[in-house]
Amino acid sequence: MAPTDDNEPAARHAASPTASPPHARRPADDGVAEPPGRRMPRWLPRAMVLALALIASFQLGSWAFHQLTGLLINILIAFFLALAIEPAVSWMAAHGLRRGLATFLVFLGLTIVAAGFVTLLGSMLAGQIIKMVEGFPDYLDSVINWINQKFHMELRRVDVQEGLLHSDWLRKYAQNSAAGVLDVSAQVLGGLFQMLTVGLFSFYFAADGPRLRRALCSVLPPARQAEVLRAWEIAVDKTGGYLYSRGLMALISGIAHYILLEALGVPYAPVLGVWVGLVSQFIPTIGTYLAGALPMLIAFTVDPWYAVWVLIFVVVYQQFENYMLQPKLTSRTVDIHPAVAFGSVIAGTALLGAVGALIAIPAVATLQAFLGAYVKRYTVTDDPRVHGHRRRGPGRPGAFTRLRLLWERRPDSQESS
Repeated sequence: MAPTDDNEPAARHAASPTASPPHARRPADDGVAEPPGRRMPRWLPRAMVLALALIASFQLGSWAFHQLTGLLINILIAFFLALAIEPAVSWMAAHGLRRGLATFLVFLGLTIVAAGFVTLLGSMLAGQIIKMVEGFPDYLDSVINWINQKFHMELRRVDVQEGLLHSDWLRKYAQNSAAGVLDVSAQVLGGLFQMLTVGLFSFYFAADGPRLRRALCSVLPPARQAEVLRAWEIAVDKTGGYLYSRGLMALISGIAHYILLEALGVPYAPVLGVWVGLVSQFIPTIGTYLAGALPMLIAFTVDPWYAVWVLIFVVVYQQFENYMLQPKLTSRTVDIHPAVAFGSVIAGTALLGAVGALIAIPAVATLQAFLGAYVKRYTVTDDPRVHGHRRRGPGRPGAFTRLRLLWERRPDSQESS
């Protein structure tokens, strides 16, 4: 049977030796290479792994820093304490004592002074508490009598005491106090451990100061070594000078307040004098008010007018200290502007709390002295504006003259003329 016209193309296609099935045909642009943008670059996996490693390292470092914040603060306190006692240790070492023994003697003296102060303050507070407890019935009787007279009531001390003993407020307070005993004990143990850590680090910083400086300078070039040693020396001078000047002002303040309290007959005058001297000098900004509150309170128990005299003396002595005593004692040790000192205390408190408030002033004084050695200064020109006087232009009238001219140009003055 002869092929028809309908199946002739199919037959030719089957007969062709190079024919391929329809599904095996490739598009016309198969010969064109695939664009390079469609394939992943070889550096991209490595960059992703490196980015993930950096993020993990940052997270690990941040976690470790937050976990070690307490230890770093203790080391910072110990370093400044070692800088403060460095002059005394170096003076003893220059006179033949070993640095370790000299550091031990300095710490022994500081421990004795601190223990004596805490013992005296504790005995004073215990005596006042015992006195308040013993006098509480008489005080309660006076309050009840006053209420009965003013409000015509018939209260009795026995009823008031029973009401207090069986009140829900007292029961809840006792339960909370009993539950908080463990927290207070833990805080006390934590404070003792912190003091031990600070003392240990500060002892090694002071005793091995030369070795520490050599170890630090051994990894620096000679030019950097000189700068580090200069900064270290400035820090020792400023920190030691700050603490010694504060100690001297605390001694003078304590003696002055002791004389006043002893003259007034206020009990525990020596302890209160030491309290006022230390608190007013070593607690910045609010130390004066905290120091004067306790003597005023105890003087008020003797005579209310004695508290007024103590307040007047505290205010007058504070002015004398700010304008007469402190500038002379700190002019060569910590010579910084009061506004800068106040701002540094606020910044230190915001960063490190009470620790930052204590070390802020010597740290800023050290930085100011170190930068002062590298900042070039010039002679100030003799310009009136330097002294706060405004320089007028030639022929420019003064303020009063301009006001007079404006007054004369008013419409009322023109109509009257």
